[in-house]
Amino acid sequence: MNLNTSALKLLATLLLSVLLWGCSSNAKLPEATVHPSLTSDINDYRYLIGPGDAVNIFVWRNPELSGTFSVRPDGMITTRLIEDIEVTGRTPTQLARELEEKLSVYINNPRVSVTIGGYVGPFSEQVRVIGEATNPRAVNYKENMTLLDLMIAVGGITEFADGNSTQLIRTVDGKQKAYRIYIDDLIRDGDISKNVDILPGDIIIVPEAWF
Repeated sequence: MNLNTSALKLLATLLLSVLLWGCSSNAKLPEATVHPSLTSDINDYRYLIGPGDAVNIFVWRNPELSGTFSVRPDGMITTRLIEDIEVTGRTPTQLARELEEKLSVYINNPRVSVTIGGYVGPFSEQVRVIGEATNPRAVNYKENMTLLDLMIAVGGITEFADGNSTQLIRTVDGKQKAYRIYIDDLIRDGDISKNVDILPGDIIIVPEAWF
């Protein structure tokens, strides 16, 4: 085990301790469902634009104003007529209506459509997996994502992981709560009842087994 790997594991352990110290605990999450099950507003989940996304803007009858624009790290884009418009945290439809309002200063009755490429999304929507995952990283949230989907995205867990002691950190009603989840039972034993919903902003901490 090299120094960098050891340092990352130590960081994950320290982060787990800090998060759990400041989080209230809840022993059980609801089982996975077709739609995320914890909050009603998530059932109406809409993709939000984030830094790194490619925003495709089409202005009807004005091809010179149309084009693809990258969202900068500050959450803004610069179009051919509008400088520094903030787009992060908006849906494509919301951005299209805002662009129509701003372009109406220059052209009569503008009609705008917006599509997204890249699908990075805002950082607050990403799901983070740290610790003894095969490929620990931030994963872009997708509607109806479950723990099994997330494990596929990060390549599962390592042979050194204590999957059944994994903690899921989630913000509920403005407070962080820690839930224990059972990854070993899910992916090593095939117990699908241990599959749970994943929501935007979740943090999954996979500890190392002490053996």
